[in-house]
This record gives sequence, C-alpha cells and structure tokens, in this order.
Amino acid sequence: MRGLTWDHPRGYAPLDELTRLDHAGANRYGAVPEPIEWDRQPLEGFESEPIARLCETYDVLVIDHPGLGAALDALVPMEELFEPAELAGLRFAGRSYESYRLDGRQWALPLDAAAQVAAARPGVRLPRTWPEVTALSTGARTALCLGGPHAFLMFCALCGPARTEDFLDERAGERALELMAELLALSDPEVSLLNPIGVLDAMTAGQVDFCPLLYGYVAYPLAFGDAPAWPGHPPGSVLGGTGLVVSRRRLSANLGAHRDAIRAHLLRLVSEPVQAELFPSVGGQPAARSVWTGQGSSSFYRDTLATMEAAWIRPRFPGYIAAQERSSALIRDGLLARIPARDLLKTLHEEWRTP
Repeated sequence: MRGLTWDHPRGYAPLDELTRLDHAGANRYGAVPEPIEWDRQPLEGFESEPIARLCETYDVLVIDHPGLGAALDALVPMEELFEPAELAGLRFAGRSYESYRLDGRQWALPLDAAAQVAAARPGVRLPRTWPEVTALSTGARTALCLGGPHAFLMFCALCGPARTEDFLDERAGERALELMAELLALSDPEVSLLNPIGVLDAMTAGQVDFCPLLYGYVAYPLAFGDAPAWPGHPPGSVLGGTGLVVSRRRLSANLGAHRDAIRAHLLRLVSEPVQAELFPSVGGQPAARSVWTGQGSSSFYRDTLATMEAAWIRPRFPGYIAAQERSSALIRDGLLARIPARDLLKTLHEEWRTP
C-alpha cells in the first residue's frame, strides 16, 4: 500500500517510524496486515495538488481540510470503514474532527492538530492582545507570516468574532488590514514573506524575536502562546492540522483487499499510544485531545489550548483553495504597495463576490 504525507519531519517522521517498526517485526504499537510506504509532497502541495488526482495513486493521504469539497467523490467516508461506536470513541483537539465532516459524513480522521498562535524566542514575553503586539513590535525584532496562503489566513484570524461566513464584514476587515499594514511596517520585510516553517527557522536562527500569528510547531525550541485577541474577545485563529483520507478508487481497484489493512492503520495512527508516545518522540504534533489537555503535556499544548479550541474552520467548497491563494496574493501585494485599507478591502470583496 502507498501513502502520501507532507515533507516536514512533523508530517513524515511518525509515519516513517511506524513503517520501520512494521518491517522490523513485533511492532509494540500493534500489528497491521501490511505496511504503508509513505511518499512526501511539499507543504505547498496542500494548495497545488488536487486530492482527487492524488487518489489515483495513493491508498491513504494526509490532507488539509479546505481541500475536501472538491474531492468527496474520490474518497471513502469513514462510516464505510468503521462502526459508529468506533468513531464515537475517538477524541481530538478543538474542532479537528468536525473540520473533516461535510454533507453529513465524516471524510477523514484527524492525525495532526494546529492553529495559528504567537511565537517568540525564549525570554520574550508574549503579548495577549493586538494593542500589546503593536507596542512590543516597536522594540522587538518582529516578523509577520504572509507567505503562500498565510496573508489571507492572518486577515481571517484578525476579523475574529465579527467575521461573517463570507469574511466580508467591512468594519472588521478594514481594521484587520490597517493593523496588518502597521505591523508590517515594524517587521522584518524579508522574513515576513515566508511561510510558517521559514519564519520559525529564522526565529530559531536569531534573525527575529517574535511573530504574533503563525501555525505552531511543537518541535521548535521557542515559546508559544495563545493567539493575540482584540480586547474583550477570545483569540482569533484559523484551524490547521491534517487528516487521513482513503482513496475510493484504490480501495475498489483492489476489490477491498486492503480494507482490513487500512482500518488497522488508521485506528493505530489515532490510537492513544501512537499519538501520546510515538508522535512526540519523533517530532510529531498529535491531534489526540488527551495530549493537548493532559497534566503532563508539553507547555506548547497547554499554552495554546484556548486558541485551538476557538479556531475557525475554513470553508471547504470546491474552488476555495484557489480563492484563498488569490486573496492572499492580493493582500500581500496590497500591503507591500501600501494601498489604503479601504481600497484593498474593496478589491478583496470583488474577488469573493465575483462568480
């Protein structure tokens, strides 16, 4: 069997370790009928490679929830693989499980959980509100995270409680863009155009001290805390993480021969021992709720749990990912060109209101 994950140790190390243990025999995390050999794609593959096309090659895929809408015909819903009691017994952080539920069916099991949070080098006190972020940024070496889709995702997080279903609330949107422009002017211009991995690498290397909002990665030797909030509101953040989907075409082509093996793999990957023991030991970031809420959990989980629980689920309609990319480029280019927030928001509105 073949699987596809993303090309970062957080995405592939736990999976590769399980495959290694399977080949070695007597895997203490449980036996499976046959191993999965995992290939990797870049992080950007979540946005550039359609899931339906990848399902022609792979039995099991690690995906991001916004890609679901265009792929349902290519996937096997979890209700066809598991009994209701098996699914009911699973517990995941925040709204991770819900993010893979669409049209009344469950299309994936969460593997990895994440949300946008604040990050800083050790010794830098993390601000709790956006006004505190602005104050800190006047003295600390700051970076935003605007690469790829992340300019738009930061905008969505900043719109926070006032965000409407089509993210077009004018007051919240204008306020968000004004703050992003203000912070970008105080930030490292090159690091700010990177994706989360690039920003975290730069922070670890000592190039910058602080980023107010980016997807957290537990393996970095940095301080992480809840996303900043507008005064009087909960932290605003957009849910990330990944889930496991199964290819309908591959399952059908093998006349169901892989069904028991796929069931065994998915249940093992979301089991307590694998999520709570194996994942942390090799740099993974589990989705199991017990890891995020347990007394002995890493401070990364405890200090960002409120954000994880409040994080917003992105739309999953066909075409969303392309619209997210266009919107992010529009915001990023507009901020760099210093286009007034009202004019930039008007252009963003036109993007989402154009059929």
